[in-house]
Amino acid sequence: MHLDPTAYFRLTAPNSLGTSASGAEFATSTGDVLGVACFGAGIFRIRVGSSTKPDYGLVVARAQRCEVTQSDEGVWSFAAGGSRLEFTGEPLKIRLMHDEHQLLTSITDEHFRGFTRLPVIGRTRNAGQWLAAFALVSGEPVYGLGEKFGPLNKRGQLVTSQVEDALGVNAERSYKCAPFCWSPASGAAKTGAWGIFVNTPGRVTHGVGHPDWSHRSYVTVVDDEALDLFLIAGRDPAQVLERYTTLTGRAPKVPLWSLGLWVSRAYYRTPDEAIAVAEQLRARKIPCDVLSLDGRAVWDVQTRFDFRWDQTRYPDPAATLARLKQHALKICVWEYPYVSVHSPLFAELAEKGFLLDTATGDPYVFEWDMAPATSPFSGALTPLPPSGIVDFTHPDAYAWWRDAHEPLFKAGVDVIKSDFGEHVPDDAVAFNGDRGARLHNVYPLLYNRCIYDATRKFTSTDGQPVIVWSRAGWAGSQRYPVQWGGDPQSDWEGLAASIRGALSWGMSGGPYHATDIGGFYGSEPPAPELYLRWLQMSVFSSHMRLHGLSPREPWAFGEEAERIARQWIEFRYRLLPYLSSVIAQATATGLPVMRAMPLAFPGNALTRAYETQFMCGDALLVAPIVAPGGEVEVALPPGAWYDLASRQRLAGRQVIRYRATLDKFPVFGREGYALPLGPIVQNTGEIDPAAPVAGLYLFGKPAQPLEGFAQAKIAIVEGGATATVSASVDIEVFGDSAGIRIERM
Repeated sequence: MHLDPTAYFRLTAPNSLGTSASGAEFATSTGDVLGVACFGAGIFRIRVGSSTKPDYGLVVARAQRCEVTQSDEGVWSFAAGGSRLEFTGEPLKIRLMHDEHQLLTSITDEHFRGFTRLPVIGRTRNAGQWLAAFALVSGEPVYGLGEKFGPLNKRGQLVTSQVEDALGVNAERSYKCAPFCWSPASGAAKTGAWGIFVNTPGRVTHGVGHPDWSHRSYVTVVDDEALDLFLIAGRDPAQVLERYTTLTGRAPKVPLWSLGLWVSRAYYRTPDEAIAVAEQLRARKIPCDVLSLDGRAVWDVQTRFDFRWDQTRYPDPAATLARLKQHALKICVWEYPYVSVHSPLFAELAEKGFLLDTATGDPYVFEWDMAPATSPFSGALTPLPPSGIVDFTHPDAYAWWRDAHEPLFKAGVDVIKSDFGEHVPDDAVAFNGDRGARLHNVYPLLYNRCIYDATRKFTSTDGQPVIVWSRAGWAGSQRYPVQWGGDPQSDWEGLAASIRGALSWGMSGGPYHATDIGGFYGSEPPAPELYLRWLQMSVFSSHMRLHGLSPREPWAFGEEAERIARQWIEFRYRLLPYLSSVIAQATATGLPVMRAMPLAFPGNALTRAYETQFMCGDALLVAPIVAPGGEVEVALPPGAWYDLASRQRLAGRQVIRYRATLDKFPVFGREGYALPLGPIVQNTGEIDPAAPVAGLYLFGKPAQPLEGFAQAKIAIVEGGATATVSASVDIEVFGDSAGIRIERM
């Protein structure tokens, strides 16, 4: 993207228009009003320009009181919670502080003619595009910006926040975007971390030290009628993420059964084929909680999703689902927010005005791209028909689509796979007056909110948590979990990119993520080695699903692979007490289940570049094997670590070469922490909620609180933590047990 600085008016804001309890407003050189407001400790908003279009509720927090002062030099200060935003109107300058340390400033890249290379804030003549620029110091990394599959550190990249059907995980295009980034602003002059969130549904382009623009600046170009930025300060990235999710909403809890194994395929051709898979899962003792029926499994290929089951295969859907549920399985079915022109529902919704329109007021018919190089369909996928697009900005359309799900849930459906949502054309017209170009990114948020509301309305009569299984997302999508990573290629690079996508989404406010184990597509099915390494990695993600164009059930890969897969799936179920505690932390703080090294250890330069290893919660370091041969280089963070396979204690702050046989996988317990483990079960319904813990690993002498492990006593002789666990719990101490006394009750 070429950037012409002369296309932007440079803003100054020399005159105050007055202050309020939460901020102040200023008149600008372009006639726009610039407002500065505080939204809580360390959260500051800079908004300039007129906002006449829908904001879609991306921000759920409200402005709060802050201390507003002006110095004799004309510097305005907005202070809250140990953080401060300093603002100078002419020339325009911005400075973000935390605990009196400077974290972030507006652009310092000056042209030799005496002005900054790019405006601090600028807008085009028609105010349809805005620019803001901030300084980066050498070596300062930048993370986030949604589910991106390339390097986690976006420094040097040109990144576009635009939701797309990415057709894989191999390029910059991605299904889930969030115009939010952050940096652990560490270094000789910096202590703390900063974040920037662009509050818009429009396209955002980020030049993150992009050398064609300015290698020493972060520049954001925003396609919208106003510029709305939130600058976030904190002591570390975890606090920045906590404050960002305070601003845009926290992810809610998820049901326990959703943490079990999901089994799927594109697709089970008949009900008998799906039932046979359910029978095999139980006969082969492979733990599982969810069976998913993909698009062509239950819907006619011409009419696709219109709430009507394919009568040639599902004349009595409730009876078929009842047969599946005899195997203690939840049922997931596929949908998308498009209505085929071949379905009677198209005419009905068009008559009601519930579909997006063209500029002339006719229903917009979306034609799928059928060019071989760009089509979302392969030879194994039946092309989707021309379709209308449900208009979720229309309150009555939203309610109609939500309530039309009731018969599905009554028939026995437990959860919806809400696929697609990335295809709103720029020239479509919505009920609320927005054009498709502005609706495009936020459309999946509205779509998945509707499906989430339907699921809650018709399945959660007792207030239990619900989920959807969605692909596309925008800022705020974490409020409607969970998201899976789209369609990865079935090879080693597809695995590595899927991990980076999960970690990048986690650094962008989304604590839950899953990927298609084994990859979704490829010239041939995944080899058993790739399949198992993908599965082993997924044991430590928030959610875990087998899915692809060809069979992904463990027995499809041979007896040895089936045995090893069963072993690791059983361990997944044993991890559920621990994962439940990690998820409780996620819902309280915004921290993801899978934590990239820069998030978990922001001050450690050794681990920062290892972009496929991650922490699962606080206690486990996972180093996925992403190449054939069973070897991986592992950067051990500070502290000491215990190899779960060998029980060997390893000192931190070193890089090791780890080799694992196919049944082993590099996972390390963090010294001072504990790992609660449940029993081996075939589904979560077999877990006794009063006694979920069957075992406990102590990684050395506990130095952290051991919360939630009820009934029996662990006493630490020299300081440390105490907890209670059941007297029947098996406790294994890794390393030297001196100083640990276990008293049974």
